[in-house]
Amino acid sequence: MFLVSVIGAAAAPVLMFIGFLNMKSEKPDTSVTYEISFYNTNMYVLLLSGTLLYGVITAYLFNREYVEDTLKNLLTIPVSRTSLLFSKLLMLLIWIALLTLISWGFTFVFGLIGGFDGLTIDVILYSLGRYLIGAVLLFLLSTPSIFVTFWFKNYVPTIIFTAIATMTNVALVDKKYSALFPWSAVHVVANKAYVPEYPVLYSVLAILAASIAGLAATIIYFNKSDIQ
Repeated sequence: MFLVSVIGAAAAPVLMFIGFLNMKSEKPDTSVTYEISFYNTNMYVLLLSGTLLYGVITAYLFNREYVEDTLKNLLTIPVSRTSLLFSKLLMLLIWIALLTLISWGFTFVFGLIGGFDGLTIDVILYSLGRYLIGAVLLFLLSTPSIFVTFWFKNYVPTIIFTAIATMTNVALVDKKYSALFPWSAVHVVANKAYVPEYPVLYSVLAILAASIAGLAATIIYFNKSDIQ
């Protein structure tokens, strides 16, 4: 599953690079900067590929014990259900962070291959920070997906849920309401794509509200559910 997720993380940089090659074939004199490349790739990850990919990973991590019928064995260990839940959350955070670094790394390498302009230490550090902020925010929004996974005990509803979130992102990408929808608000905050009508605080609060609600619902449901 990790190797599959690495391929998924590479999708955004590869597609952006293909777009660059296509642009260069039509307009050879056009130059592309690292700043633009990092920004566009991160936007693609946050609004499209990342939302879906991290949703699949979340479903895999939190549903595999149900599928393999091993959860009841895990619960015999003297560890609380909440501790088990948070250990999986930590694993998910590390996984998302690694995939984010891989996506950033591919973007950097493709920039070297394509001869992108404007490579400086400031651009490297700034873009890396934006990528990691986006990763953390998408991690926070994994809690609603976890709740859906626990509720249905199946991969498919979680994938459908994240697909709906992704389609909503696409619908709102150029709308002011993107600052209020939690999953599109990640791009607003991480890439500083601020919307004049709504302060960035609104976006942060939307993300935190969805994350906290998802976490609370997950903890309550998981602690009260019967494991057969």
